[in-house]
Formats: sequence, structure tokens, C-alpha cells
Amino acid sequence: MTEELRHHRPRYSGILLHPTSLPGRYGIGDLGQEAYDFVDFLDRAGQSLWQVLPLGPTGFGDSPYQPYSAFAGQPLFISPDRLYERGLIRKRDLLFKEKAYALTRYREPNFNRYSVDYDQVREYKESILRSAYVGFLSDRHGLGQEFDAFCQSQAYWLDDYALFMALKAQHRGAPWTSWDKSCRNMDGQARKEALRSLGDRADYFRFEQFLFFRQWKALKKYANGKGISIIGDIPIFVSPDGADVWANKELFRLDRDYLPREVAGVPPDYFSETGQLWGNPLYQWNVHRKTGYSWWIARIRKQLELADILRIDHFRGFEAYWAVKRGSETAVGGRWIKGPGASFFRALKKEFGDHLPIIAEDLGVITPAVEKLRDRFGFPGMKILQFAFESGEESDYLPYLYDENCVCYTGTHDNDTALGWYLSTSEENRSRARRYMMCSGDDISWNFIRTAVSSTARYVVFPMQDVLGYGGDCRMNTPGTPSGNWRWRCTREALNPQTADGLRSLCRIYGRDKDRLLHILEESK
Repeated sequence: MTEELRHHRPRYSGILLHPTSLPGRYGIGDLGQEAYDFVDFLDRAGQSLWQVLPLGPTGFGDSPYQPYSAFAGQPLFISPDRLYERGLIRKRDLLFKEKAYALTRYREPNFNRYSVDYDQVREYKESILRSAYVGFLSDRHGLGQEFDAFCQSQAYWLDDYALFMALKAQHRGAPWTSWDKSCRNMDGQARKEALRSLGDRADYFRFEQFLFFRQWKALKKYANGKGISIIGDIPIFVSPDGADVWANKELFRLDRDYLPREVAGVPPDYFSETGQLWGNPLYQWNVHRKTGYSWWIARIRKQLELADILRIDHFRGFEAYWAVKRGSETAVGGRWIKGPGASFFRALKKEFGDHLPIIAEDLGVITPAVEKLRDRFGFPGMKILQFAFESGEESDYLPYLYDENCVCYTGTHDNDTALGWYLSTSEENRSRARRYMMCSGDDISWNFIRTAVSSTARYVVFPMQDVLGYGGDCRMNTPGTPSGNWRWRCTREALNPQTADGLRSLCRIYGRDKDRLLHILEESK
């Protein structure tokens, strides 16, 4: 690197917006035109990063951190318009069906523009996807060979997922631990036989995944073509009611009824005085180690098809994780158990090379051992700007104390919005924030963004809600609350040129404009 380039190192900027929050007329954001319009918004705003939450199929509670599979995609993201353009569905299939007595009435979709009603959306989208599958079976629409190739190449996870979902439907959505014994505990041969016997029922779930991955990869290619990288998200744990545990019981700490002996969580922290009781099964790390972490390597390889960078949620769990006895009411009485540590990341480096595109979510109870593990492999950690003003002491979250190798967030999906935080925190904290940022607080969201963008952090990311200056009613998630989360949606009008131009101008001032970044990266080759 030349001396000139040493003073012009890449500085990245991006927006956190989960696809559920995209605009659109079908009740939830999807991978249709609105997603491409958002990429165009990022491009005009000079942004080089688009961060999303986990992209898996959600179950009870609608949390993207409790998907039915660590490999599968969310069928609700499939764009009905793209299916219609491909000829897989008819115009009538896009109408909302209402049953009144023996009659079925059809009307134009009229979903809430500002919030996702998951039950309503599931019913509507499943009807469309079923119609698309019927259309595909009747005339493969030039997709037959592509579908067959997809099923063959993805069989290592897709077969188990499709069978799991078909059996779950057969058991009316009940958790797999309550299924018939023959379905709870199937060996490899029994699963193959069950797949053959279920036929189209399992193939339908394969077809959903084919559509999702086809649409997502097209969108990612479009974003990458504009110099925008996708930051994905991997939850460290998997859902107890999912295909991963059902098909790989030996990888998890289960009792003879296949229930977790202890479950995952975190001790009391910033978000909860009684800790967070997540309920996920814990890993048999000794078994993973004996396999060379093959399941994890396959998982990460799959996610790197969907994203350019991966944020690993609850990174500290690889050093030590909090185990709570099953049945506990809170996470207070848990215990720390050592995780796989450096051996896990050495296995990843051996498989993927020295440069692992990983962001370590290093929030919560962080010890020197966790920091040492993060720094040993050069992973950028996370700095949450809201946290900087919540203590009278000199906080590690104050920007002038940042190491360059970190990601500065105004807030995450678990935080209130910047405006919501400002209005709800103490006057002492508000005063501390105003003094540090030298502002009146009248435009606190953009004061937060400007402070993040001007910091020494190599990467900065801010939720779309902060770009728009929205309050706490637009918060994405409140940890510890079982319902009402993951619902916020952005409107088409909010993604306007004036907002994009303002953000680009700010990024230019502080050396984070995407065009400048691409020039630096090209010059450094």
C-alpha cells in the first residue's frame, strides 16, 4: 500500500433494513421491484452496505432469530409480481380471497402499509405459492431443469427441511417433539422413504426454496453490480422446533425425549434485569469438533451465497455461553460453560481462507477472553452509539476511543430508535449526548448519524428508522417481549431523492461516499 493510500483507507457506510420492512402492497416487504428500488436508494445515497437480519423461515413469534432452518430462506419474501411475470400465477391469484359461507369473494389486497400482520400475510402468500406450484407442475415454464439442478445441489439440507416441513404440516404445526414416535426419530433410510411417500407435499417446500434463492440471488447480483455489499446475520443458536435439531440430534444436548437439558440465554444485562431466556438447545461442541465442525462449515458456506459479510450474533457464546436449566422462569440462575473457542475459527480459516468476512456481535457481558478471541482473528466488533451516553464514566462506546477495526451503529434492531432513545432516556443522558455531539437535540437522529459517520470506525451502519428520524413506535424489536415485534414497515414515499442526497452529502464530507470507496479499492489492487 502506498503512503498516499495509507491516509485514504476504505471507509464504509450502510443501512440496516430487513426485507420485511420494505414497501409493497402485499403486506410484507419482498424481493420484487421495491427491493431493487431500495438498492437504487442506497446507490444514490452513496452507501456501500445493506445489512439485513437472518433470512430464514420464521415460526412462532415471527422472530428471524428462531427460523425453522439455518439453511432455508423465508418464503414470505418471494415476490408475487415476479411469479406473475414468469407466468406461474394468474392475475386473479394476486387477489385476496375471503370466504363467506359457501362463497369465495376476491378483492384487491389492502394490507397495512406501516406494519406486518404475519398471520394474514402467511395465509395470503401461501395461497399464492400453492397456485404457483400448481402452475409449475402443469407447465414447468422453462424452469424444470433449473429446479431439478437446485434440488440436487442443495439436497444436503433441502431434503431434511422439506421433509420436516411436510411432517409439520401433517401434524398441524405441532412441535416436532410431540409428533408420532416414528416421525420424531427417523434415521437416514427412513427419511428417504418418507420423502418418497410424501411426494408432492415435500416437493412443494423444495419449490418454495427454489423460488426464494432464485429471487434473492438476482437481487444480490444487482446490489453487488452497484458496488453494494450485503451484510447477513447468523444467529449462533437454532430454533428448538426446527429441521436442524430434528435431523441432527447428535449435535445438540438433548435428553431421551429430545428436549434440551439446558437452554440458551444471557444473564442480566442492559436489556433485562432478569436476563434473557431464549430457550434454544445448546450444542454438543465435542461432537462438532470431532466432525471438523462440518455442519457449521456447511451453514456458513450457504450463508455466504446470500451475503458478502456475515454478522455472527452472540459471538461471545463461542468463548463461553450461558446455560439455563430447562423450565426456569428467568435466566438469572444460569451458568457459564466454555465454548469451542479458537479451534472453531481455525477450522473456518482452513476452509474459507485467512480473511473471514465476519463481524463479531460482541455486546453484553464481554470479558477479556472474548476480546482476545475476537482480536486474534481480526474480527471487527460492534460499537453502539446510544450506549456511549448512558454512563457518567468514560465509555468504550464513545467514538474517540474506537479502534479502526469496528462497526459503529447508531442502534441495532434490539435498540430503540435514536429519537425514541432520546425522548425516553434521562435528562442527564440527553445532556451528555448534546454536549458530546455539540447539538441542540432538535434533529437528534441525524446528529447520531453524523457522529457515527465522522468516527474512526471503518464501518458505520444505521437503521433506516434513524435515517428517517422516526420515534420509538417504529422500533423493530424489544428484547424480552414475546409479541408485537419485527413488524415495522417503510413506505415508498420515505425513500425519496432528498433523503438519499442528504445522506450522500454527509458521507462525502467524512470520506465514506461509495464512489470514493470503489476508487480506493480499485487503486489498492
